[in-house]
Amino acid sequence: MPMNASAARKQRRYQIVGFTLGMIILILGAFLLLPAFVDWRNGHANAGVFFQNAVFCLFFGGALAISNRNFERHMTVREAFVLTNLSWWALAIVIALPYTMVDIEISFTDALFEAMSGITTTGSTVFAGLDAMSHGILFWRSISHFIGGIGIVAFAMVLLPFLKVGGMQLFQTESSDKSEKALPRSIQIVSALMKIYFLITAVGALVFYMLGMSLFDAVNHSMAAVATGGFSTSDSNFGKFNDSDPLLLTATLLMFMGGLPFILYVKILYRGNLNLWKDEQFRYFTIMVAALTLVLSLWMWMTSEYSLWRSFVLCIFNIVSVLTTTGFTNVDYLQWGSFPILFFLFLTYLGACAGSTAGGIKMMRLIIVARATIRHIKNLIYPSAVFPVYYQKKPLDSQIIMDVAGFLALYVTTNVIITILLTLCGLDFETALSGAATAIANVGPGIGPIIGPVGNFSTLPDSAKWILTLGMLLGRLEIMTVLVLFSPHFWRR
Repeated sequence: MPMNASAARKQRRYQIVGFTLGMIILILGAFLLLPAFVDWRNGHANAGVFFQNAVFCLFFGGALAISNRNFERHMTVREAFVLTNLSWWALAIVIALPYTMVDIEISFTDALFEAMSGITTTGSTVFAGLDAMSHGILFWRSISHFIGGIGIVAFAMVLLPFLKVGGMQLFQTESSDKSEKALPRSIQIVSALMKIYFLITAVGALVFYMLGMSLFDAVNHSMAAVATGGFSTSDSNFGKFNDSDPLLLTATLLMFMGGLPFILYVKILYRGNLNLWKDEQFRYFTIMVAALTLVLSLWMWMTSEYSLWRSFVLCIFNIVSVLTTTGFTNVDYLQWGSFPILFFLFLTYLGACAGSTAGGIKMMRLIIVARATIRHIKNLIYPSAVFPVYYQKKPLDSQIIMDVAGFLALYVTTNVIITILLTLCGLDFETALSGAATAIANVGPGIGPIIGPVGNFSTLPDSAKWILTLGMLLGRLEIMTVLVLFSPHFWRR
């Protein structure tokens, strides 16, 4: 029986999902050739595994894209939500497949956990023995960060304002509104973002190399720092370079840059707007990093044997690493005392700036909530007065404030639910609480002897790994983007 016009149009609209997934798999196939070349160059047998996966992805992704090329050019909100979720799962599964075939012998659960941690730029790992692994595996992990980092920046700039998740519609004025337009079209913005992303990563790798890293280490750590991911090429993570203050400070700067709204870089390069201090996220994030570093540095200087300079270097590296949700570690800061444990657990929830590669609650929302709270206090004192809430010197619509408040409530609720589920899996409360926090915030290391800065997630039960895998995706996609798919009303629209 012939398909009616409405059903045919609906099918064409959903073909955009198939086409995009095909292009994603096709691009991953091209990227798979890189670790294949690295291992082939080193004479490692894993080169064949990566090459076979590359051929499969190029063939399957190309076929899927070609068969869905006649898609409807207009995308609805429903299709945007479906596409976003399927894209991240497709990325995770394709990235995980080589892990199950190379010589490290891990389960699919571990492979998917590692892949999801990579593309969400979380940095939690189940891998051990990194120093002895083939360079192809290590490079593939870094590539997962690199893809996930630029993916989430483009997602934040283009799709999140469209989806209106957690107040992110503010980026309609930041990146595409006619009154303050960095570039005229979304495709031009994404193109500019990619160029800037590649440029910062390349410069970072060059600086790392000039400061003494091997070329391989320099490229991998620059990719992880700019993507605020945290994967390293060594089990000791950045502790491998802990004796070099220039390397620690360079990594700190790259992580800080990764935690800033990338639209600022677009404005600098394409509009010559050098006054970053006018941007409220940049201003308050910089102030917060400076203030927290000052407090912890002075505390460490007074309570340890470190000099003031060494205290400063160690503190700013770890503070920026946790705030930007990078997860690089160079020391076990849990050994510094009870104050740093609570200090870093608190930082885990904050995050850096919206529109960056970082996770967490994000600075934009913290600013709005703080000002909305101040307004509420003023209204208690002056009930008849009107106090607008401003962001970037513009009054905010009440709906945006409600979206932000709703996101924060959902963020806390999700943390509580995941913590409870992890305790039901047999984890102690400390591990469960910090595991939930680090998954939702996409930070990487947690608190405690198991998943702390020098720990590893490999000993967790598979059930806990699946919960954390979903938690990482929830945090990366701003929670509501995932949960909306479980609403019957969403599918009846």
